[in-house]
This record gives sequence, structure tokens and C-alpha cells, in this order.
Amino acid sequence: MKKRFRVGIVGVSAQRGWGTAAHIPALRALSDVFETAGVANTSLASAKAAAAAFGIPRAFENVAELIASPNIDVVAVTVKVPHHREVVAAALAAGKHVYCEWPLGNGLAEAIELADLARASHARAVVGTQATASPEVELVRKLVADGYVGEVLSSTYLGCGPTWGDEVTRGDSYAMDAANGATLLRIIGGHALAAIQSVLGPVDEVEGLMSQRRKTVRIVETGDTIPMRTHDHVMVNAVLKSGAALSLELRGGLPRGTQLLWEINGTLGDLRITAAHDHYPVINIAPLRVEAGRKGEQGYREVEAAKSDFADVVIARNVAAIYRQMADDLVHGTSTAPDFDDAVALHKVIDAIERSDQTRKRVRID
Repeated sequence: MKKRFRVGIVGVSAQRGWGTAAHIPALRALSDVFETAGVANTSLASAKAAAAAFGIPRAFENVAELIASPNIDVVAVTVKVPHHREVVAAALAAGKHVYCEWPLGNGLAEAIELADLARASHARAVVGTQATASPEVELVRKLVADGYVGEVLSSTYLGCGPTWGDEVTRGDSYAMDAANGATLLRIIGGHALAAIQSVLGPVDEVEGLMSQRRKTVRIVETGDTIPMRTHDHVMVNAVLKSGAALSLELRGGLPRGTQLLWEINGTLGDLRITAAHDHYPVINIAPLRVEAGRKGEQGYREVEAAKSDFADVVIARNVAAIYRQMADDLVHGTSTAPDFDDAVALHKVIDAIERSDQTRKRVRID
């Protein structure tokens, strides 16, 4: 049997969370190339509970012990955003490969620092912008590249962020404070912009406006009310380097109307991308419906994407696709998975939108 890469997960709960919902199923689906070898959480008791729940052979006493272990090749970082920098920096310093969930850091400065560390370490450092690995996004990328829509004139994106609505789970309540770096723009907007730029090319300049209408939010498990200290609505007007216009709007919560709609308008045709069902209507998770229409035709027709290799683990399918890219890179020395330099480029767009909102001026991407 060929060697498998041994993964140590930092931040996986026995009950809930993105590590539990996505990373554990993704790694199980890739048991031919990855072995989930250990887990570390904020306490040994928590790590033991996760290890028992998911059949992980070792619960480490703390994160430092996991990172130092010679039996760990890859550190998967699924902790909350404010802790990314500390864990990722320690893993890179120990020479470990890293898969870090998006956002890479709590802001642009941290992302740049971690990208510099990754470059110096020569480790494979991957960021979880998993929408780029969605089979439907890959289909849209190919259709645009092959000239189906002709020259792209404009694109419109309307999305939602369930976490930033009227209620929030206890585990996600930290996102109600913008200082923690897990905002509607950075999380939902980051994944959306990763997909958009992978298809249409980089953003050149932005004009952003963020607003907050909700003042409080209800904790799902307890019914308690806590303050909301972050925006719950985002509007961005942008120009891509190609010259095409981009309009992006994100609404907090799950609106009764449109929850995900991405349109691409070109000189020869149009594309329309929507969520295939109402569960998880965000582009980095949802299976998508791709529809296409060309000049002279009536309406749209659906275009089928290639079936995901991980269709049986719906929530985890795109995370698994990124892990597969990472494994191929580790084996072949390639660079197909999104890396920390890609993360910095995305953080720069987010930072520019935030600066535009603060200054009420259009900002060009560095």
C-alpha cells in the first residue's frame, strides 16, 4: 500500500462545527491518500471526545504536542479565525504541511505574514477557498474560457450569509463581533470572490458599502439575545482587470426570495448559476445549477457539470476536492491547490472593499 499522509486536525468538535461537518467526511472519502492520525482542541477532554466520536487514533494534550509529533505530516486548521495565525505559524515553523480554512488570517497583515512564513518553510500551504473546486464552478470557468459567452461585459452576484441573520448558533456567535475577523464580507464574500475571480479574472478596483440594520441576534440553543457588532449587508461595485463590470450584494440571514444568483453577461451569450436546492445556499458548499443561453436563443438551458467524485458527502464535497488537489501536489510537486499567496490576493480585495467603505472612495487593488 502506498504511503498515506497523516493529518492532525486542530479544532474539531464531537458535536458541531465546520471541522466536524466537512473535514472529517472529506478525509474519510480520501482514505487512499490521507489518514486522520490525531486531533487537538482547547482541552485534552475535548480532543478525547472528538477522537472517540470519529475513531481518530490519538488525542493530543494540546496543539503544540500535535504539531511537534513526528507522526503528523499535515496540520488541518479548522479553529476560529482569531486563532489561525498562531496555529499556522507554529505548524510551518515545525516544517508541517498546512491546510488552513478561509480566511487565512484575521485581516490582510496576518495573511501576508503567514504567506511569507509558508514561502520560507517550503511546506505545502493550502487555503480552503473550496468554491474554486466546485465542479459547477469548474464548468462555468471552462464555458467562459472556451468563449461560450464571447467577451464578458458584466457579472452580477447576489448571495446570502445565514450566520448574519436573526439567529446564530452558539458556536458561530463569535462572528457577531467584526473584530474577530469572521464577517459576512470576509467569509461569504471571500468564497464568492474566490469563485468569481477564478472564472472571470482578478478584480482591479472596488467601491464598497457595508451596513448594519440588526442590532441584536438570538442564540439558537438558548434563546438568549446578544449584541450584533458587525455588518449584515454588503454592496460592492467593481471593475475587473478585463474591464468587465461586477456588482456583488450579500444579505445577512436566509431571505425568503433569491438566496444565490450569479449571472455572467457576454457579447455572445449568458450564464446563470443558482443553488440546486435550499440547503446551504452558499457557493462554497451548495451543489449548483448552471444554465446557459446564446444570442438568438430563447431563455436558458441547463448544462450538466461533471459529477463530483465526492457527491456522497454533499457538505464536504468541495473540501474533499481541495484535499485531493493538495495530495496530488504533495505527490507530484505540483501547485494546483489554492495556496497562501492566492489567499493574500483574495485578502487584498477584501481589504480594499473595507477601506472603500471607510473612506467612501473607490479603491484600486494593490
